[in-house]
Amino acid sequence: MGQKVHPVGFRIGITETWRSRWFADKKNFGDLLVQDYKIRRFIKRDYESAAIPKIEIERDVEQVHVILHSARPGLIIGKKGAKVDQLKEDLQKICGGVDVKLEIREVVNPELSAQLTAENIGQQLLRRTAFRRAIKMTARGAMEKGALGVKIMLSGRLGGSDMARKELHHEGSIPLQTLQAHVDYGFYEAITTYGSIGVKCWIYLGPYKQESKSHGSDAKKG
Repeated sequence: MGQKVHPVGFRIGITETWRSRWFADKKNFGDLLVQDYKIRRFIKRDYESAAIPKIEIERDVEQVHVILHSARPGLIIGKKGAKVDQLKEDLQKICGGVDVKLEIREVVNPELSAQLTAENIGQQLLRRTAFRRAIKMTARGAMEKGALGVKIMLSGRLGGSDMARKELHHEGSIPLQTLQAHVDYGFYEAITTYGSIGVKCWIYLGPYKQESKSHGSDAKKG
């Protein structure tokens, strides 16, 4: 039987780092874990249009550091930073009054983010776009931006059919078992009028070592 493993979780501690980075004793661990869940749920729900693929949380004794990766940071910042101040106040309420430091990082290539790609396809399905056209155009866009491989899988009542089924589209290579391969993964659930449709997306961005070298050379050129 095939065993399904989350590509990011499979690489944590080896080539990927944790999305929540803090330490707590046994007494407080559960409460802080619930706080992390509430922070992520609140941001994804209230700032869905800001295209946020990843939320990182760091903690120390006196402060909670929230790092938002967004393809549209302007929607979070707002006019003269008004929305940022409101977001910090809301997060402080969730954290029980603890000081919150907010950092916003822009996602330069949203086409290469698996989570944003899955959300994009899900939004197209909600607008009743033909599902085959949606996944082919999205996969082609990711490959044109430099992805080495893309795999997209839809499952549910596709096209309003009576029976649920799966549709798989694959381009390039996706080395899921290679730990040095940077494979990004995203999932989105589109709630349509004829039921839920799950969207899974894998994007292969190249080996971690080569990727870091290319970023370094780009930085020197700039």
